[in-house]
Amino acid sequence: MSSVRRLPPLRSMAVICALGSSVLLMTGCTNADTTRSSVAEAAQTTPPTTSPTNTASATDTASPSPSESLTDDQAERQALVPKAKVTWDKAADTAVKEVPEGKLVDLELKPTSAEATASTGSPSPSMPNPAPSQGAPEWEAKVAAPDGTVHRIDVDAVSGEVFRTQAEDQDADDKQQVADWLKKATQTPEQAVKVATDNAKGTVTHVDLEEGDDQKVMWSVDVVSTDNWDKATVDVDATNGKVLREDVDSD
Repeated sequence: MSSVRRLPPLRSMAVICALGSSVLLMTGCTNADTTRSSVAEAAQTTPPTTSPTNTASATDTASPSPSESLTDDQAERQALVPKAKVTWDKAADTAVKEVPEGKLVDLELKPTSAEATASTGSPSPSMPNPAPSQGAPEWEAKVAAPDGTVHRIDVDAVSGEVFRTQAEDQDADDKQQVADWLKKATQTPEQAVKVATDNAKGTVTHVDLEEGDDQKVMWSVDVVSTDNWDKATVDVDATNGKVLREDVDSD
């Protein structure tokens, strides 16, 4: 009697165990599916990592900036020309007035010399005014008296003031040569510059009276383009105003 009474509880336990196993199995499967789903979503949302090789390649192929493409001479012109507030013709007029009956034979825009910027004392006969600040441009002019004596006149290219006047070291033959050039040069520097700038557009940075290989007296005019900082040199016959040669320096 007692044995028969215990059978039902054992069967109930077996059923309960079976049901428990099923629940655990279903829970395990659900957790596994959830885990796989989370991994898949993470894989889809995580952005790809850029390799160091790709980054270096993008940097290497970048095009250089405009300033990096300029040559040393072009960069020097780019740094110098915009600083000059006084044009060549105004500097020439100022310089010529320093020498009685003087005539211009050379005028060039350049950085102020170290000698000038080092002079910080009182004005002297050779340097009547304080020198411009270091790095400022100057017009270095050569003005000749009727006998061929050349005087150097330095003009501040920003203020237009003369800060140096001194006679050049010449012998009798040098003076005679300059005097002869001036007699042959029936074209003025202004006329020569107009001819030059009709052929090459830009800013005049140098005007020079000289003698060519064929012994022709000519005005050599440098014109700098502010578009690409190339320099064009135009040689103009000082007797008739004709262009003898034009050369462009793109270095």
